[in-house]
Amino acid sequence: MVYTLLVNKRIQTYDITIFQTPNFGEKKGYQNVYRNYFKGNGHQDVLKKIFKTFNVADRMPVDYNARYICTGDIVLIDEGKKGQFYYKLFPEDWKRINRINVR
Repeated sequence: MVYTLLVNKRIQTYDITIFQTPNFGEKKGYQNVYRNYFKGNGHQDVLKKIFKTFNVADRMPVDYNARYICTGDIVLIDEGKKGQFYYKLFPEDWKRINRINVR
């Protein structure tokens, strides 16, 4: 476990999966486009890092073959026994959603 010095919070590694529709703006047909691990102080910290990483071409991983993260995309944060948490990107911010919305 690693602790940050300023806020005394534990940095954890989160298993994340990105879901996107084949075409921008669609409401159905989400597909798993990328899975990896991110470190952060919580879900909101990880979501900010995901947005920064997948919206700048120079920061994108070599094995990422999907479009930029945009409104309507969904991120799954899997914490194993603690549960699975789905977040959808809205124009104002990431919002937690029910897993039933991922179709």
